[in-house]
Amino acid sequence: MRPTRCLLPALSALLLLSACGSERADTRADGVGEVGGSGSTPVTGVTRPAVDGVRITSVTVPTTGPSAGVTGSSGATGGGLVRAEGLPTGGPGDSGVSAAYEVTNSGTRTLTYTVRFDFTTSAGEVMGDQRVTVRSVGAGRTVRGAVRQGAPVPGASRVTTVRVGEVTKVPAAEAPAEAGVCPPSGVRLTADDGDAAMGLRVVGLVLENCGERDYVLDGYPQVSLLDEDHEPVEGVRVLKGSGGIATVAGFDDPPRPVTLKPGRRASAGLMWRNTTGSGTAVDVPYVRVRARSGAEPVMLTPHLDLGTTGRLGVGPWHAAAR
Repeated sequence: MRPTRCLLPALSALLLLSACGSERADTRADGVGEVGGSGSTPVTGVTRPAVDGVRITSVTVPTTGPSAGVTGSSGATGGGLVRAEGLPTGGPGDSGVSAAYEVTNSGTRTLTYTVRFDFTTSAGEVMGDQRVTVRSVGAGRTVRGAVRQGAPVPGASRVTTVRVGEVTKVPAAEAPAEAGVCPPSGVRLTADDGDAAMGLRVVGLVLENCGERDYVLDGYPQVSLLDEDHEPVEGVRVLKGSGGIATVAGFDDPPRPVTLKPGRRASAGLMWRNTTGSGTAVDVPYVRVRARSGAEPVMLTPHLDLGTTGRLGVGPWHAAAR
């Protein structure tokens, strides 16, 4: 008779880790178990607590090659019954490293989450990251999903685990529209990755008319600064134009009416210095923006590290080049 072996099924099946004794997970201080032994099926137990409601429930780290292994335990120490979510399929050169996660909204409003997952070495060095947006998580609800590293950078060190790097969450009704989707307002508002030089920071705002009618702008975007609880940030002056922060093209131009035809865009900007002196440094994780008076608000997450300067300059809307 052939010896009976404990077979771990595909990722969509239920995993009962305690049924197999061929792998031993040694838990590190950071709460992530590392696979012991040289078996071909990697098993990684995850015990790290949730970060702002986001928790990794299982991790897949192939022993060798690009093929994926099988996920391990969820948050409960000592293993347990886990339902592994279906993981996205990797392309050519895919590392096979992936993680299942869950997002739990313990608040009272429906929220949209954006999560940065970091793929790290055993020493904690980040070898890559992926950002995932989880939309419209209802109050008291939990949503599950999966994230995959994809192709690693040539020469990168071996990834051994996945962790939650950063979480932002905004009211679902104020979340920026996803790419390719035009919201009911007919305009899509986003922020770019920003630019930095010698302590000066500039973030661009982009408004696209994705609707079927002209959209008229006249003046400056209306900006409110919010803290982690989406409450107003005190002690920062929001100024029209540069406010003397620096000389940057376009910021001190007089505002002029801008009529956006369908498919056209306009741009504006936020400018500040992140220098520090006396006083308490201010970080602003959320910015609520209205394109014009009476417009629906959109909550953006450019993360303004304002230092102790206490000033933010807002440039006027300009028609963007085609």
